[in-house]
Amino acid sequence: MPDKPSDIITAARQVKRAIGRLDALSTLPGVGAQLFTRLLRNQLSPSALVDIVESDPALAAKIISFIGRRNLDTTGARVTFRQALDKLTPDEIRDAVLSVKVAPPFGPDESLRTGLLLHSLAVACCAKGIAENIAWPQISPEMAYWAGLLHDLGKLALLEVMPKSLARIIEEAESTEQSSCAIEQKHLGLEHTTLGSHLAQRWQLPEPVVLAIWLHHSDTVTICRDMPEASMAVIVQLADSIARQSGIGRSGSFDAPEPVQPLAEHLGIGVELLQGIHQNLLTAVEEKTRVLGLDVPGAASDYTETVHTTAAQLARQHAELSEENRRLQSASSHLDFVADFLTGLHSAATAIEIAEDFAVRWQKFYQTGRVCLYLIPPATSETLEAVVVEDLSQSRIVSASAEVPIIPNAIANNFAILNAYDHISWLLDQLDVDFDVNRTKLVPLLSGGKAVGAIAFELHYPGDDKLFEDRFKTSTSIAGIVLDMALAQQGHQHFAERFARLISKPKEVLRPAPEVEAPEETPTYRVADSLNALAEMAAGAAHELNNPLAVISGRAQLLAEAQNDKETKEILKQIYENAREASGIIEDLMSFAEPPKPRAAITNVQKMLDEAIQLTSRKTSRENLDIQVEPAENIRGVFVDSAQIVSALANVLSNAVESYSGQPGPVEITAEETESGERVRLTIKDRGCGMDAETLKKATQPFFSAKTAGRKRGMGLAYAARFIQINKGTLTITSEPGHGTTVTITLPVQENL
Repeated sequence: MPDKPSDIITAARQVKRAIGRLDALSTLPGVGAQLFTRLLRNQLSPSALVDIVESDPALAAKIISFIGRRNLDTTGARVTFRQALDKLTPDEIRDAVLSVKVAPPFGPDESLRTGLLLHSLAVACCAKGIAENIAWPQISPEMAYWAGLLHDLGKLALLEVMPKSLARIIEEAESTEQSSCAIEQKHLGLEHTTLGSHLAQRWQLPEPVVLAIWLHHSDTVTICRDMPEASMAVIVQLADSIARQSGIGRSGSFDAPEPVQPLAEHLGIGVELLQGIHQNLLTAVEEKTRVLGLDVPGAASDYTETVHTTAAQLARQHAELSEENRRLQSASSHLDFVADFLTGLHSAATAIEIAEDFAVRWQKFYQTGRVCLYLIPPATSETLEAVVVEDLSQSRIVSASAEVPIIPNAIANNFAILNAYDHISWLLDQLDVDFDVNRTKLVPLLSGGKAVGAIAFELHYPGDDKLFEDRFKTSTSIAGIVLDMALAQQGHQHFAERFARLISKPKEVLRPAPEVEAPEETPTYRVADSLNALAEMAAGAAHELNNPLAVISGRAQLLAEAQNDKETKEILKQIYENAREASGIIEDLMSFAEPPKPRAAITNVQKMLDEAIQLTSRKTSRENLDIQVEPAENIRGVFVDSAQIVSALANVLSNAVESYSGQPGPVEITAEETESGERVRLTIKDRGCGMDAETLKKATQPFFSAKTAGRKRGMGLAYAARFIQINKGTLTITSEPGHGTTVTITLPVQENL
């Protein structure tokens, strides 16, 4: 780093230019993977995005900047950040999220990045608490939170453009017990506060946030007397001092924190209130870090592959959608045919009836000869349905035996015109129709880049296939989408019927697995095939509920904004907040129904148990747990996804630890191989309150809890059972009120089990 005055001036210019080119900060790999995976699965609702954005400075800066450019003002009392985010379209949310960079895992600056993140979260939570307890109506607690979260924007920007230099600056600040600002000025000729304010202005962040970033290391009380609009800087400076005293994260400064008393007196907040904020600060920060997944063991390594895979798939999907849009626009002259087809649809028509109507219209519009349209049958069927249209629009529906591949590989995912007899002679030979071998063509019916069926037809003139290729492409794409929706509707109806049967005739509790011996009189529950039905039911229910909830939330918000009556406004606010809470529940339901596919590998049992105990300690906020582990000698490793099984074990252990009503009691874990040698059996036993037979039956169901009102959502054992199931394991629970609970888990030791 330069020390000469001329070199420092040059360095300052270079740093300004480098930071001026920044368009986003980097987020942690685990955060990026959560966002990209949810985007790929269409599970990223505005309510889910808010919770992550509120915990990550990189995302917060990007989304707030995006909202600012859209002129969705969040500084006033009427519009909150959540409301502004709800006004963005799904495409806008996707573009904003995908533009955020992801820091490489295990990089040399990972520890520093995490430390700065934790410090920013502590300042944000503290600033919000201060703003909520002062009588300054012009100060928004939400804006105070954002100002605290982004107060070190300049330092985070330096971490992006010159991570090694920033690390040396912080090391020198620590060794000399100085503020990082002093060392920055010494070597760079400017401070992170100045850099951060310039960047915040360029990104169009709200003015209170810009001033807080710029002034929070200055004499804010004096400045605020002549410049009242800088009052946010006083709050952030006080929050920064309290956060540094708490020791949460790493601020990069090692001088004495700013005295609290003058700042508190200026804001009119009492010492007792500040002490309460200080005491609750660690809990508030831990809640935010859980949202980011910082407490998940090995998250960075597990998430790296997901980030790159998901980003690549989203890029491909975006390119395909852009190309499809171009093709549809070029075919606008031929949409009369499509419009007639769409307006002729009947809501009660089945997929094959819609296919018949389209095939008849196709023959008439394109003046082709005979037509055969067929749909891909369900995976469980070897018979497909087809529509045959002969001369003079005479049509009929027939069944035929399906052969593999049903759709030729050349058109399974892409549009092309093929010679039909080269690919589906097995189907045409079954029909009582003489198709012309030389003139019959085949094109796919595509929906979302995947064929749901195909249409074969006779062309009267050989050159027509090239002449009408774009028109064929447009009309078959629309027909494919309509037929796909009709098939999906039939699938939903099938799901509803199965759902009704599951509710009206619940499955009986399964008996214990043969390998687990339990006394006859002790209630036992084994989680197995019922999870499959429950997961299928959960996925379907979540998909069906998501859209209505979004409508309820959006309408309630709009009505509340336009309402002047205070009581009515409060009722609408409750509707909006409860709809958002329900959306959060659906996010949990989708995670349960469609968990990530396991990445199984041979895993050391002892190491896995140690990680689970550490995670349990964080979950229960108890440092000294009485957990005794007795693994058998020379026990083999298990073939599982270690992160998923550690999470499952931690949920089971948390239940065991919390089963003691008074003083915490012991939890015993034994590990041994089963008699067959193909599995490892883990037995987790507590002597807590236990469960009766009725509670035991529901223990692994989503959202079930025996706790009193005010409990959490009750997903712990449900997630545990689901993770163990998809890793080819078994889970059995034996319990008796007043005598404790025993959970027996078996896990495979090799891949082919």
